[in-house]
Amino acid sequence: MTICLLKSKIHRAAVTGASVDYEGSLTIASDLAERVGLRPYEKILVGNMGNGERFETYVIYGPHGSGAIELNGATAHLGKIGDRLTIMSYAWLDEEEAAGHKPSVILLDEKNAVIRA
Repeated sequence: MTICLLKSKIHRAAVTGASVDYEGSLTIASDLAERVGLRPYEKILVGNMGNGERFETYVIYGPHGSGAIELNGATAHLGKIGDRLTIMSYAWLDEEEAAGHKPSVILLDEKNAVIRA
């Protein structure tokens, strides 16, 4: 048997940009994504703390150290600059893996700097 558990979470990420004309995805500064183990094109679930919107998309790496959190394509309609997001990924684990699993979680400040890991 396998179980789906939280793999990683970026909590309170502030939206820094939005582009309706982009093909889709969520841009995340590469250092933030790598810190929690998110890979390019990995599926994510995103919750907007400001308006309650929840949506699935995938990760695109933004410039390292930029603090970029950008809504692209249709997701640009689901938030605005300054909104705070919770970005989550999940993994299917067998019972043995699940027993010792701990997700990678970071909490960000208003400038998307890590304040707690």
